[in-house]
Amino acid sequence: MTAMRGSLAGPRVLLRRLREVMAEPIGAQERLDKIVGLIAANMVAEVCSTYVLRADNVLELYATEGLNPDAVHRATLPVGRGLVGLIAAEARTLNLPDAQSHPAFAYLPETGEERYHSFLGVPVLRAGRTLGVLVVQNQSYRSYLDEEVEALQTTAMVLAEMIAAGEMEDLAVPGADLDLNRPLTLAGASFSDGIGLGHVVLHEPRVVVTQLIAEDTDLELKRLDAALASLRLSVDDILARGAEAGQGEHRDVLEAYKMFARDRGWTRRLNEAIQAGLTAEAAVEKVQSDTRARISRQTDPFLRDRLHDFDDLANRLLRELMGRPHGPIEGDLPDDAIIVARSMGAAELLDYDRSNLRGLVLEEGAPTSHVAIVARALGIATIGQVHDVVARVEPGDAIIVDGETGEMHLRPAGDIESAYADKVRFRARRQEQYLQFRDQPAMTLDGFEIDLHMNAGLIMDLPHLDESGASGIGLFRTELQFMIASSFPRLSEQQAFYKSVIDASGSRPVTFRSLDVGGDKVLPYLRAQAEENPAMGWRAIRLGLDRPALLKTQVRALLKASAGHELRLMFPMVTEVAEFQRAKAIVERELAHLKRHGHAIADSLKLGVMLEVPSLLWQLDELLQTVDFLSVGSNDLMQFMMASDRGNTRLSGRFDPLSPSFLRALRKVADKAAEAGVPFSLCGEIAGRPLEAMALIAIGYRTLSMSPAAIGPVKAMILATEIGPMRDHLHNIVEKGLSGSDVRTELRAWADSHRIPV
Repeated sequence: MTAMRGSLAGPRVLLRRLREVMAEPIGAQERLDKIVGLIAANMVAEVCSTYVLRADNVLELYATEGLNPDAVHRATLPVGRGLVGLIAAEARTLNLPDAQSHPAFAYLPETGEERYHSFLGVPVLRAGRTLGVLVVQNQSYRSYLDEEVEALQTTAMVLAEMIAAGEMEDLAVPGADLDLNRPLTLAGASFSDGIGLGHVVLHEPRVVVTQLIAEDTDLELKRLDAALASLRLSVDDILARGAEAGQGEHRDVLEAYKMFARDRGWTRRLNEAIQAGLTAEAAVEKVQSDTRARISRQTDPFLRDRLHDFDDLANRLLRELMGRPHGPIEGDLPDDAIIVARSMGAAELLDYDRSNLRGLVLEEGAPTSHVAIVARALGIATIGQVHDVVARVEPGDAIIVDGETGEMHLRPAGDIESAYADKVRFRARRQEQYLQFRDQPAMTLDGFEIDLHMNAGLIMDLPHLDESGASGIGLFRTELQFMIASSFPRLSEQQAFYKSVIDASGSRPVTFRSLDVGGDKVLPYLRAQAEENPAMGWRAIRLGLDRPALLKTQVRALLKASAGHELRLMFPMVTEVAEFQRAKAIVERELAHLKRHGHAIADSLKLGVMLEVPSLLWQLDELLQTVDFLSVGSNDLMQFMMASDRGNTRLSGRFDPLSPSFLRALRKVADKAAEAGVPFSLCGEIAGRPLEAMALIAIGYRTLSMSPAAIGPVKAMILATEIGPMRDHLHNIVEKGLSGSDVRTELRAWADSHRIPV
């Protein structure tokens, strides 16, 4: 033991060697492997391992020295499970002489760690947020020294910067994105109506520390002393100048600043971090992050409030060290700036170029504050009282601000972004020409009425029913509620949500789609395995049938929420008729259960299938004998028919949905369903494009579901169209065997010649 401790090279030597590794032109995995090797050698540890937090709240082994190398990227632990999970959950260090005796110990057999007893683990923190865990282990029973703990904590900062810089993103397997990129939905209060889509601009930009490792420790200590002296003078000056304003909350805040600025414990921790080998800036960042992680988990509201004061003071000190002014840094705003700030004065908001502003998010404030009043006057979507938002965002992050609901979506998933983009487009394109025939039936010139329904998935979509004149909701994507929730919605929450949708629709029909997750729709609380082809993997009804409890809960909630109404429920990604029959059996069992226990349930029930998988095209006769209705999901059907990933930008424009092969498949569905007397519709992007919608009507579709913003343009096309001649013309084009682009060209020319707006 003495020899082991005596051989400790010290954190400064370790940091110098790490600096050399960080400068090498090597890949992320090789750099990570070298780092854990250096730490193990420096600390005379037999094991050093790095775990990185993923977006699904799982810690994945990214590198190890001493454990089974085959376990890298295979060994995982959910946050809260095992010692590593405990460190991540509580953001605190664990130093144990006998890890296996700890009640939280969880053995991972694939790692081969059973022979190691002593354990030291530290959280990898950035701005108080846990990004991973760094661990060392030895076979002997021992407690690690304070300087060893300090060395590991300091080294964890280097890993935090690697993660924050995106260097490890390439190492993530598909479907296992890092937590730093995880979508977040945060609730606040609505200050100003509107929707803002854009990218984060911090009102007081966070100082990015790029130089972590000190060249000259004595010089860094002198720099810190000078910056602290300057900071204390500036705080005293502000306090003196504010004295004439008398007592009040602002005075209390400044007194708290003064207390923190002269706190000896803070100064001591800063000095210790520098003596361990960090620059003065890195020392401030390390102590700030450690303090934030510790205080943010306190239950005392007074201590949590003081965290903001401490953050402000630490940021001021960083600016003193780097010679930067306190406050916003001038520069060009992005075209779609969403300003994020702790608080802001009205004059500060007016300093920004209004043409670039799309929204404002505040941690504090009130709807009656001056900045909120100015924001409303400027027409800027604004929300406030969003807890801890400044620490959660990174400059440049994609963000959506919903001034109607008081919510913000950070790094939103594709479906959320698409839903809000539709809402913005709808608001922007709400033109008088569409309002004039909003309540007019979508009737062709030769007397065929087309039902135009809208697609939805969020509460904020529902006002579009009246605004657009939609006949109903042809596709309600229930998974969006699950995607924006932090945990699996309970039955009561689901029931209340579905009831609000049904109530908002009034007498208009709503077709709910059962939970469609998997692929690119990841639930952070539902552990998913990496798949080579996730779009064609374990998703939608496949997941629901394998995890029947999820499907049963949703079905029960829908049946209860539909009391007094008809429930229309369709299942996605059905590949075989037997899958629908299994899902139908689950619904029938839930229906019988609710009746047996006297619950109020739906007056009637219609069950359908979303036709997205091409195999169903050869099972239509059997399928149409069992379903109450059919809806074509054109997005996925096109993707699977053309073997073309719709998320691949290289392929997105290669295949045209107006190609003869795809139109023939769609026509076959329409013909078969009409022959069997089964109601059918199409929901998907092509339904909302006037030219494609015209083709769909020509081949027999009389019910289309689309984004709310598309209903006006599609209705304008229908009102100017005569189906008979169009049907004959399209039939002739398709039978020529032309390419999709040629069909599109000829169809557009025909529409132009007949003055049909497409």
